Amino acid sequence: METETVADLIRQGLPGAEVEVSGDGRHFEARVVSAAFEGLTPLKRERLVMDTVRPQIASGELHALSVRARTPA
Repeated sequence: METETVADLIRQGLPGAEVEVSGDGRHFEARVVSAAFEGLTPLKRERLVMDTVRPQIASGELHALSVRARTPA
């Protein structure tokens, strides 16, 4: 899986989010900035991002994703 594919999946699940993804094809790190995270705990923010790639994780296509989820503020 390519970094841009992962980024696109996150953008589709969180419209308007600023997304940067780096990785080696199986292990990725995502930096996501979205107003949707306002008022949410860090764990809930991470879950929102992980929900956007859950099918790829379940299938093994995406092995690991580390998430840094921030608000625009």
